[in-house]
Amino acid sequence: MGGSPIASFAEGTAEADVVDAMYEDMARESLTSTRWRFATNQLVLSRLQDSPAARYSASYQLPTDLLMLSAVTINDSPIEFDTYGDKVFCDSSASDVVVADYIFRATENQWPPFFTLAVELQVASMLAVSVARDASLAQMLEQKADRQMTKARRLDSQQQTTRKLNTSRFIAQRLS
Repeated sequence: MGGSPIASFAEGTAEADVVDAMYEDMARESLTSTRWRFATNQLVLSRLQDSPAARYSASYQLPTDLLMLSAVTINDSPIEFDTYGDKVFCDSSASDVVVADYIFRATENQWPPFFTLAVELQVASMLAVSVARDASLAQMLEQKADRQMTKARRLDSQQQTTRKLNTSRFIAQRLS
């Protein structure tokens, strides 16, 4: 793009200042755009003493590294819940083990190469607009970033057991 290479976000160049101002937001947005396997965790939640004011019977403390809550389960069964600030409210008894599935802020050394490249292309697109002031370059880089993110989602989805499609309902309908 004609700019100087960045060695550190704090080096004081125009490129470093732009990336320093926007990088963390871009990383968090990219991490929450999909349930990435490398940035997903499970945790048994701690029940709080105070009960919710209405609608639910229990409140639990959410993990401090949570970016987005994906599911809350009891005995491996999903339950209804609502988040309020750093707490999750649900209906459960004191003896229930409540587990949260959530996305956390994975550090860059935990990112697989396919995700790292997608984020790098997003940063390059941002720099093309704010530093190089080249809209066509920015658009081309954004399209590349979108394609790479799609590829990254596909590759990441292969990191779990393939789910078997339940076809019994379709077969029963066809035979009736």
